[in-house]
Amino acid sequence: MTAGTLKVAPSLRLSRRSQAARGQAISFLMQQAVENPQVISLAAGLVDPATLPIPETHAAVERILGDPAAARMALQYGTTEGSERLRRLLCRYVARLEGATPETCGLSPDRLLVTTGSQQMLSLVCEVLLDPGDICLVAGPSYFVFLGTLEGVGAEAVSVPTDAEGLDTDRLEETLAALDAVGRLERVKLIYVVSDFDNPAGLSLSTERRHALVEIARRWSRSHRIYILEDAAYRELRYDGPVHPSIWGCDDSGGEWVIYTQTFSKTFSPGLRVGFGIVPPVLHKALCARKGNEDFGSANFNQHLLANVLESELYAAHVEQVCAAYRIKRDAMLEAAEEHFAGIPGVSWVRPHGGLYVWMSLPETVQTGFDSPLFREAVHQQGVIYVPGELCFAGPVEERPRQHMRLSFGVQTPEGIREGMQRLARAVKRVLQVHG
Repeated sequence: MTAGTLKVAPSLRLSRRSQAARGQAISFLMQQAVENPQVISLAAGLVDPATLPIPETHAAVERILGDPAAARMALQYGTTEGSERLRRLLCRYVARLEGATPETCGLSPDRLLVTTGSQQMLSLVCEVLLDPGDICLVAGPSYFVFLGTLEGVGAEAVSVPTDAEGLDTDRLEETLAALDAVGRLERVKLIYVVSDFDNPAGLSLSTERRHALVEIARRWSRSHRIYILEDAAYRELRYDGPVHPSIWGCDDSGGEWVIYTQTFSKTFSPGLRVGFGIVPPVLHKALCARKGNEDFGSANFNQHLLANVLESELYAAHVEQVCAAYRIKRDAMLEAAEEHFAGIPGVSWVRPHGGLYVWMSLPETVQTGFDSPLFREAVHQQGVIYVPGELCFAGPVEERPRQHMRLSFGVQTPEGIREGMQRLARAVKRVLQVHG
């Protein structure tokens, strides 16, 4: 290098997909938790540490390692589709949830794909079905991590309003008609629904609408098939209220229109990262090929561990314990909401029958985003954090509803929930006094 010459390092050029990835919200929430350890988190969607299945897991590991042949099989590579033993057990497991048998459901192991949690299944479906510019219809509000997944593949999310019965299927019809009118129906590839106790609003799709949703997908599939992606992550976390069949179970074609995914992260252990999908036969090969390129198969030992848990019938008893613990926490949050928020004009909330979340709405004059006076007051003055509701809607930020909050009761103790809700109410009252 000659005198006076400055050597400049080459610039970093990330892929378009990398640049489209949307992780800022989660990163920011985690940063706030780390930097403000005294803050009570009503934001974290983690499971209750006290419900984690230590005895059940210990017993299953002992059974595996106590049999050298079983241990070697579990410690070896698995297959892309997942352990056949586990997939057979999952067929029986899903059939029981549907009140049927695998035979009457038309379920067989070759319809199942074991994944690293349900999030991998959601990602695989987007990778296989969606090109940049394609459209996925989602509930408004919807699971904000999935919105980021759609953004990461260059797809467009279009929100469909919800009400007390979940995604409004009449408005879904109107949305499809509007897209058809402007020549964009051919870009619609997917309808995404969290069917039970959804994240973030705690709503469940009514049985009538589940049947209607399948019929709508069929009727509007003109030039190509529009699939329904059913996310049943919270299906077993039911504390009261009606029991619904899955959307997959409402598809009388045998699941040709519905991609079903579920996880054991919420009901058993998120550390195992075991989920699964039931997929239409025409998609199975493409999903397996995509998955094989990524991981050669999800963690094999964890699959054998879960298979042992399901075979030993420890799982059902554990789910009962989990639901009992979360029912207490849900009730604590709802009681605290009634005590501290009922007297604030314009505030309302959803009473969920299950899941991990309460959706709260404030007067339209009170914004809840990261840059809002309420968020600053809540975190830095009152010591409580929540998930801003605007993250859960599709479209430009300036056009989204901005007065909602997602509150989680999963991690905190009942006492922590009550204290957190009291702090949050003080923050809302303070902002209303200053900015109302």
